[in-house]
Amino acid sequence: MQNKRGIAQAFSGPPAGLMLRRATVFDVFDLSRVLIRSITQLCRADHGDDPQAVAEWTANKDPETIRGWIKAGAQIWLAERAGQVAAVGGLREGGEITLLYIDPAHTGLGVGSALLARLEQELAAAGCTEAQLEGTRTAQAFYIRHGWKPTGGCAARKSISCFEMRKSLHPVD
Repeated sequence: MQNKRGIAQAFSGPPAGLMLRRATVFDVFDLSRVLIRSITQLCRADHGDDPQAVAEWTANKDPETIRGWIKAGAQIWLAERAGQVAAVGGLREGGEITLLYIDPAHTGLGVGSALLARLEQELAAAGCTEAQLEGTRTAQAFYIRHGWKPTGGCAARKSISCFEMRKSLHPVD
């Protein structure tokens, strides 16, 4: 089914060779690697290659912190492509996407789109009618292409700007 904007509401599945699954504590080193590579290499528009900004942003992306997220029951998802973790996503109760980072070696292949669709499906299945997130300058156009709308709110996370966005999870006929 398509909505009025032509965005597929029913997602048929990830691209060939891509597997989406919940992360486990055994994935923490790969998850940390993807998060840090994505931030340092893909998010230059946000941190401007400022070492202090990068250090602040990546400070809680170490394996031990991520292990704590998973043990605490956070919904951390990953996309595997060719046997490697290619992307990391996260959800919080109440309809919030907390993470969506793509490894630079896997951009432009539909990995981020597939993981975003899965995260949205998980929220809808949990009864959420609307999703929200805080996106970076780097990711804003990606989210807009996937039907997300800026709310006009903007927060500052230390030295990184962030843009609040929302999306209805109701199918539009």
